[in-house]
Amino acid sequence: MKIPLKSASELEGMRVSCRMTAEVLSCVAAAVQPGVATGELDELAKKMIADMRARPSFLGYRGYPAAMCISVNDEVIHGIPGQRVIMPGDVVSLDVGVFYNGFHGDSATTVMVGVTDPDVIRLVEATRRALSAALDAVRPGARLSDVSHAIETTAKASGCSVVREFVGHGIGRELHEDPQVPNFGAAGRGPMLRSGMTLAIEPMVNLGRPEVSVLDDKWTVVTRDGLPSAHFEHTVAVVEGGVEVLSAV
Repeated sequence: MKIPLKSASELEGMRVSCRMTAEVLSCVAAAVQPGVATGELDELAKKMIADMRARPSFLGYRGYPAAMCISVNDEVIHGIPGQRVIMPGDVVSLDVGVFYNGFHGDSATTVMVGVTDPDVIRLVEATRRALSAALDAVRPGARLSDVSHAIETTAKASGCSVVREFVGHGIGRELHEDPQVPNFGAAGRGPMLRSGMTLAIEPMVNLGRPEVSVLDDKWTVVTRDGLPSAHFEHTVAVVEGGVEVLSAV
């Protein structure tokens, strides 16, 4: 496995696409509220990206039909936006990518819409902390599985489980590059992290069991037990001294 290392100029290109990604994600997240259809949120993202003279990374990727993925409640990832209307109590995971001037950015967040259930709040906060723990593990000389281990142990500490069938990934000129970044595993294994590596780190955490299924639309991934899931993601670069979060707002 040959993991691409980005040059200084390539990293600058990724900073631009990732800043765009962060801006789109932030604006769409602010628009999530009861009564809004997921398709409306997708149209907002599509318009913003077009106004940036960029293009959605996901639209048409392996046949995916929308600009972003919007997954609600028991939907883990890859939910297709459409006529579904957001309701009070929903957990809405938003995942968007922007391709600009040769480089992709990729980021995700989960929005709670008037959620009062303490278990759901625990899930979302655990997933947020899992991403933070993963970022803390990124530095030159660390092993890739140190990142995976940080995610799994943080999620499990809050009584949640991590999805195993879908993983994070390298990113750059291609939306998916080597290496894969699992959200589970023992520390101290896998490739050594080196300056210039760029990764999309994305904990996918379930309130209940880790098993998932893919719906008949061939895209939407749901929890098998029907309990909620949450998803957070940042595109990061390994740099001297640690990590640079390229998709930070």
